[in-house]
Amino acid sequence: MARVVVFDEFGGPEVLRIVEEPVAEPAVGEVRVRIEAFAVNPLDRMMRSGAMPGAVTLPHARLGVEGTGVIDAVGAEVAGFADGDPVVIAALPDAGVRGSYAEYTTLPASRVIARPAGLSVPEAAAIWVAYSTAYGALVEKGGMRPGDHILVTAASGAVGRAALRIAARMGAVPIAVTRDSAKTGELLAAGAAAVIATDRESIADGVRRHAPGGADLVLDLVTGPGQRELLAAARPGAPLIAAGFLDPRPADSPVEHYRSFEHTLDPVVVERMARFLDADRDRPDIDEVFAFDDVVRAHRHLERGRYSGKIVVSV
Repeated sequence: MARVVVFDEFGGPEVLRIVEEPVAEPAVGEVRVRIEAFAVNPLDRMMRSGAMPGAVTLPHARLGVEGTGVIDAVGAEVAGFADGDPVVIAALPDAGVRGSYAEYTTLPASRVIARPAGLSVPEAAAIWVAYSTAYGALVEKGGMRPGDHILVTAASGAVGRAALRIAARMGAVPIAVTRDSAKTGELLAAGAAAVIATDRESIADGVRRHAPGGADLVLDLVTGPGQRELLAAARPGAPLIAAGFLDPRPADSPVEHYRSFEHTLDPVVVERMARFLDADRDRPDIDEVFAFDDVVRAHRHLERGRYSGKIVVSV
């Protein structure tokens, strides 16, 4: 038997509970992973609260779209992986059924990648969603090029910081947007070429100082009505890619949301993203690591919104 986090109704963190279930055997083409740690993401909160009811079937729903662990069983017709291999879970579109909030999960072998050497277990648990979302939005969807001025909102979050680092590594010019000028130093340290703090200047004024012609690409991790200001700060025709849900109000602008599963379900793109990861440079910032028994407390911490970096649960 193994412990699994489930919920039977939508609601706050208190709906989560830990139960014991039999350990499943991997089917053809699958591997079983003994989870060592998983990250807590805003998407998990949306699923748990009912904001994404179409993605969840109650009762006994699971959570968790990323994590890390060790393969401990391999199904038939699986090549390239063996028992004992440390891996990162790279994409779990059916998290409500086989989510990573558990001691074990089975999943297709195409949904894991080798764990980058040099990452700690918490870092490996927290790297994929942030970096794959940022990389997929900027590179695969946005076609980012060296020299482009990239405007990143909610830059102090996990995806925002990943976007700053990816843009800087690829020779672009990342411009971070934050509501709090006190975060300027840490965002510059995270890879931003410049920081626009909206508690002291408008986004438009800040962009004019750093990119007089306007931003060449906008990664919006907030959405909401503020998108109009972002579009005004971009050069004519520049793409605006929305990849966040921090502002639930209608955006009132014709911008399609980027969904990370657009690319992370393509094994070719997953391999390309995995090759891009560099453990020496792409270390996610970790806010706090909770024990498995404290998963409710981890979600309460997420709800408060006062974290800086990823929230991780050790199994």
